[in-house]
Amino acid sequence: MQLLLFCLYLLALYNLRLMLPAVALHAGLIVSTAFRFGRIPLIGMHETLGFLAFSIGITALIAGRGRKRDLFSVLVVSLILLLLAGSAVSPSVQHALPPVLKTVWFELHVILSFVSYALFAVGSLFGVLALRNDGEAERNQYRSVLLGYVLFSAAMIFGGIWAYLAWGTYWLWTPKELWTTIVWFFYSLYLHARLVRGWSGPKVVWMGIIGFLIVLFTYAGVGLLMKSSHEF
Repeated sequence: MQLLLFCLYLLALYNLRLMLPAVALHAGLIVSTAFRFGRIPLIGMHETLGFLAFSIGITALIAGRGRKRDLFSVLVVSLILLLLAGSAVSPSVQHALPPVLKTVWFELHVILSFVSYALFAVGSLFGVLALRNDGEAERNQYRSVLLGYVLFSAAMIFGGIWAYLAWGTYWLWTPKELWTTIVWFFYSLYLHARLVRGWSGPKVVWMGIIGFLIVLFTYAGVGLLMKSSHEF
């Protein structure tokens, strides 16, 4: 089934609309896994990489509607396939959630985190197009980042509530939390530059691209290089 999913995403290289069957199958796999283990599959790199790929697929379909075969579809599909490959080689977690994670606050925190990651990812890809003098791409980058920022802020709030209910404190001072704050401040600077300072062009576009690189490090790099209770 994973191979079929991989092949369906490949079809989107020819037309972004062809990603719809891949996203539909991917949604079915996520739902079936949720029923199998009694939880949303958002534990460990295997599941979270897959969910991030799925979220990017949906986001790209919406944000890139009307686009046919162009650099955007190539970048989106390449990123999705890279994430799926990473998911395929990562160990899966085939058990129910531990009690500390069985709360709606955890689910809201994680789901919104990855949806915002997907929006930041798509924003960075629009940034690549904007550097090639695509004015509409720069506007799309801004819209993606703005929505991602709102959802990311909500995810941080829900994460704080979950942490308080689980450990009696809103903040644990883990490396992941510190880098999450860096991500939030960086995108705050991006929006300040756009909305308050009136920046446009390559300077602010590069900020949107660099922001997603910081997101990737926060998601994957921090866990590999530093000890943290977070896996995303």
